[in-house]
Order: sequence, then C-alpha cells, then structure tokens
Amino acid sequence: MLAENLVLAAGMVSATVVFHFIGLAGLIAVLNTRLPRRLRTGTGLQKALKILFTVFGLVAMHTVEIWAYAGVYLVLGEFSDLESALYFSTTSFSTLGYGDVTLSHDHRMVGAIEGINGFLLIGWSTAFLVSVTNRMGLLEARLKHSDEPPPSVGADSP
Repeated sequence: MLAENLVLAAGMVSATVVFHFIGLAGLIAVLNTRLPRRLRTGTGLQKALKILFTVFGLVAMHTVEIWAYAGVYLVLGEFSDLESALYFSTTSFSTLGYGDVTLSHDHRMVGAIEGINGFLLIGWSTAFLVSVTNRMGLLEARLKHSDEPPPSVGADSP
C-alpha cells in the first residue's frame, strides 16, 4: 500500500509542478505581450494592474492544484463530500493542517506529500511575484526625478 501511495503522490507532484510551470510561463507570456521595456515605463496604474493580474493568476493556479488533490481524495473514497475534500486539501496544501479532518491510515502519506508539494509551489509563486514586482519598479527606493544613485550600504555621510 505504501508503494502505491508513493507512486500516486509522485504522480500528483509531477502533474502539479508541470501545471505550475505552464501557468507561470503563461503569465510571463501575457505580461510580455508588449515590449519588455514597457514593463518599466508604464504608468503606476498599469504596473499595479499587471501585479494584480499576476496575483490573481497565481491564486487561480493554486486553486486548480488544490482541487486536483481534492478530486484524488474523493476518488480514493477518503471523503464523502466535496467540501470536506476541499477543506482537507486546502489545509494540507497550505501546510496549516488543522487536524480536525484527516485521511485514513491507508492514504495519509499522500496528504503529507501534498503539504510538501504545496509548500514548494507557494514558495515558487512567491519568488515569481517578487520578481514581477521588482521588474515593475514599484518598490524601488529611488525618487522618480533623482538621477543620483542610492547611497551604498555603510557609506560615510558628509
């Protein structure tokens, strides 16, 4: 039974990682529909909308991944209703794991690996969002009209 669970979990990890990769590639393609230079030269509103689009895209991707695991739990007969399967999958994927809803002994390894998978995919999404935000320049410390470089760390002040 352990070998079957590990194969199932490996299949789910593979499917969600490939889906996540394709989703990130799709977000990049949409964000780069104009010249990459436009990412830095757009108005503040345009940049904010692109970041919001990215956030909602990432949430949609994680939602699909959570639903995929919930579907597996339903097929395995772990839960009799969709709400319980989704609740368990969401708390496992996000690594919250409240423990009020659990898997049977037969399939608990799948749930544990879902937690690891979710942790990695959420981390990947966070890194992607930070990268997009940095490319937009919304969090830069430089003043809009200043041509002077920012001071170096540890530089002596006059």
